[in-house]
Amino acid sequence: MSTSSRLAKLELKQLRVLRSLLRERNVSRVAEQLGVSQQTVSEQLKRLRDIFDDRLFVRTSNGIIPTPIAERLSPRLDKLLNDVEALLEGESFDPAAVDGILNISATDFEQRAVLPKLLKALRQQAASLKVIVHKLEIDQMAQQLLTGQIDLVFSTPNFVPNNCPTMHLYQENYVCVSAKGSHLISESNKMRLTQLMSPQELSLFDHIVVSPSRAHLRGMADDWFEAKGLQRNVVLSVPSFAAAAECVAETDILAFLPSRLLPDPRLQQVHLTEYPPGFDVIAAWHSRSGQDPLHVWIRGLLVELF
Repeated sequence: MSTSSRLAKLELKQLRVLRSLLRERNVSRVAEQLGVSQQTVSEQLKRLRDIFDDRLFVRTSNGIIPTPIAERLSPRLDKLLNDVEALLEGESFDPAAVDGILNISATDFEQRAVLPKLLKALRQQAASLKVIVHKLEIDQMAQQLLTGQIDLVFSTPNFVPNNCPTMHLYQENYVCVSAKGSHLISESNKMRLTQLMSPQELSLFDHIVVSPSRAHLRGMADDWFEAKGLQRNVVLSVPSFAAAAECVAETDILAFLPSRLLPDPRLQQVHLTEYPPGFDVIAAWHSRSGQDPLHVWIRGLLVELF
């Protein structure tokens, strides 16, 4: 019988029976340990004899004794079954021993709000882990997660594929800002930006929007204005909050920025009577990474941090 044919007949339960017989050298005790009948043990032993082309055990008045071939199998059998059991138990995880690469994708806002805290914890507990931070590519996200090009995404829920597991990190609020020291005055209502402003008064100024997914002159606050019967004048669209802050600092344009980007010495807050809804910040990953020890540990860190 060829090796491949013998391997095709070999089953894990037969190897467990063989290991027990080598240890106990008694069919009835092995049957009791494994919770099967003596007949079942005898049948498995018959199949093992056929596979290994050897008697394996010889009956005596005191039980059974292994043949030389069976004795030589014993240490290799122990190692094999121990390895199989270790697969089922899962490997122990020591972050200090990790030396791989973690690929993270995040918007420019999450790169500032989430990554510094996470990276500090990683440097303290997993110093050998290398991290590559990628610009968030919304159209490519699903494929990047599927292929493993990206391990973890920090974003808002509306950018993440619906079939991806996620965890909520925190809720962010928007703040309206102008350039530091701005004395911009609306010709229609003569209101200074440093005063408490209503949505109607705010809509009279020029605005900048952040649109990371599509380049257009519409931002997250437009639905809020329109629900109040208002139309704001959007004069500039940029793909990132960092670019928005730079433009606001040098112009007379207003913008809504996430509160965690402030304070900024170049900007001042425009205090409002009410604000547009905030947004959730989440972590997302592919389902195939759900039980990966590194992923599980990092998600635990995120729970502690946020």
